Amino acid sequence: GGSVKTGKMPEGEKTRQCKQEEEQQQKEEKREGLIEFYSSYKELFQFFCSNTTIHGAIRLVCSKKNKMKTAFWSVLFFLTFGLMYWQFGILYREYFSYPVNLNLNLNSDRLTFPAVTLCTLNPYRYSAIRKKLDELDQITHQTLLDLYDYNMSLARSDWSTLSTRKRSSRSLLHHVQRHPLRRQKRDNLVSLPENSPSVDKNDWKIGFVLCSENNKDCFHQAYSSGVDAVREWYSFHYINILAQMPDAKALDESDFENFIYSCRFNDATCDKANYTHFHHPLYGNCYTFNDNSSSLWTSSLPGINNGLSLVVRTEQNDFIPLLSTVTGARVMVHDQNEPAFMDDGGFNVRPGIETSISMRKEMTVRLGGSYSDCTEDGSDVPVQNLFSSRYTEQVCIRSCFQLNMVERCGCAYYFYPLPAGAEYCDYTKHVAWGYCYYKLLAEFKADVLGCFHKCRKPCKMTEYRLSAGYSRWPSAVSEDWVFYVLSQQNKYNITSKRNGVAKVNIFFEEWNYKTNGESPAFTVVTLLSQLGNQWSLWFGSSVLSVMELAELILDFIAITIILALRWFRSQKQLSLSGPPPSSHDNAAFQDETPDLSAPHRFTVEAVVTKLPSYNSLEPRGQSRDGEMGHE
Repeated sequence: GGSVKTGKMPEGEKTRQCKQEEEQQQKEEKREGLIEFYSSYKELFQFFCSNTTIHGAIRLVCSKKNKMKTAFWSVLFFLTFGLMYWQFGILYREYFSYPVNLNLNLNSDRLTFPAVTLCTLNPYRYSAIRKKLDELDQITHQTLLDLYDYNMSLARSDWSTLSTRKRSSRSLLHHVQRHPLRRQKRDNLVSLPENSPSVDKNDWKIGFVLCSENNKDCFHQAYSSGVDAVREWYSFHYINILAQMPDAKALDESDFENFIYSCRFNDATCDKANYTHFHHPLYGNCYTFNDNSSSLWTSSLPGINNGLSLVVRTEQNDFIPLLSTVTGARVMVHDQNEPAFMDDGGFNVRPGIETSISMRKEMTVRLGGSYSDCTEDGSDVPVQNLFSSRYTEQVCIRSCFQLNMVERCGCAYYFYPLPAGAEYCDYTKHVAWGYCYYKLLAEFKADVLGCFHKCRKPCKMTEYRLSAGYSRWPSAVSEDWVFYVLSQQNKYNITSKRNGVAKVNIFFEEWNYKTNGESPAFTVVTLLSQLGNQWSLWFGSSVLSVMELAELILDFIAITIILALRWFRSQKQLSLSGPPPSSHDNAAFQDETPDLSAPHRFTVEAVVTKLPSYNSLEPRGQSRDGEMGHE
């Protein structure tokens, strides 16, 4: 009886053990790990298409038994993806083009009155250069007589003092003869002999000759108009005379009271604290009003009675007629701390006329950085600012030309500020500077020097839109008493009442001023919104769908890495295992196989062995208890 008991108990325990191991193995197989990867690409894509929220992906799995539908939905799915990313590319290209929106704002506030510059329009015969100017007039008189048979009238003092300055005139005459004024054919560069007979004047151009220092290269600076040619030729020699002055302060002969008879702003009289004076080579004495930043004028109301009113003298006594052929005055409106470029923004005031100029202020604010190439203060522009003012585009362009002038010609142009260590061009020191200047000027206008590309627009700038109205002043019925009062108050000797004086009124047209601003038209928020719209249009999904697609890409990369590592590991094991075994080793391996596989077969049999039912086990348990109790 004891032998039967010991034989049956191990068999039941082994069966129970096998069942428990099988259940434990199934639980472990069902339990999910922290990180799981799919066993193949097929399993990955099937799971993605069956569970993703992207529309159309499920059709790739549901129709897998119909190859035609599978192919159709595959083509449609990837075509939709392509169209969507094509739209994405358009959106990204638009975003990185940095477009802007223009914003227009109207502001109402007390307006700061701009600076106003007024020039006499004709250079004055300054006492420091009067003698040389008289000599130049004598040479010009002879030149006009030779070219046009015109006998220019000169003052008697010029003729009487000519003999006492023969030595000095020879020096000036030498330089003038080096740059003679000539008449030439329009279709060639053959100059006309001095003693040639009269010809049709329409077939000839007037100009002057400019040569290099060694006289090997010369060209004819020609003009279609003889008036322009004479003025340019005279101006060229006049600039050389000015450049010979060792001190520019010698030309500072301000005569404010003899030029401006009346100055009033907001019904208050102007004084010396309200203007500054400077000399312009061609426009003579210039006065800038309201340029003092410490006490600027402000306008609280628009209208002609709330602005600047000036009465100026336009009669020309002791001026230089060969430099300017017009009479009147020249006025320019500009912002404070900006130079007055009278050639660009100025306009003339007619004598005997009241000119009323209404202004409208406009401010422009541009976006810098990637949105435009504007500059904040000019510090990032590769051009040195030679003017004692803030950066403007015109300041930069003129500084660029002056710096190129000094580098190429060895001297500076008299119209612009002098760079450090340089001197103004003068043909007594720089013989061929005129030849170099006109060559450089042609390159400058053609942008060969690159000044127009280097100089960028400022991000913030203020402009004044002007409109003018004209009326006769003084009127015919009031001119007698007006001129009488002026003669008593300002010691004005009237010689030409019609062309003697002019009146200028400058005021704001309206209280509002306009601001033109820029704002980004395509921000990051706008880009994300547009991308979301395109994604919803083509796939009808959301941000979480994008995360699902990102998860698919990451799983794909992970599976690729795992498969690659397994392949490298298998290749490494094959290389370490050495050559294949011989036939004797194979036989020995076959002999050992049954012994190694015996436990495995037992385990399989234990798992698949059909266990007794619960009822069949119960009697055995009762008999076992009986036997134990019997014992």
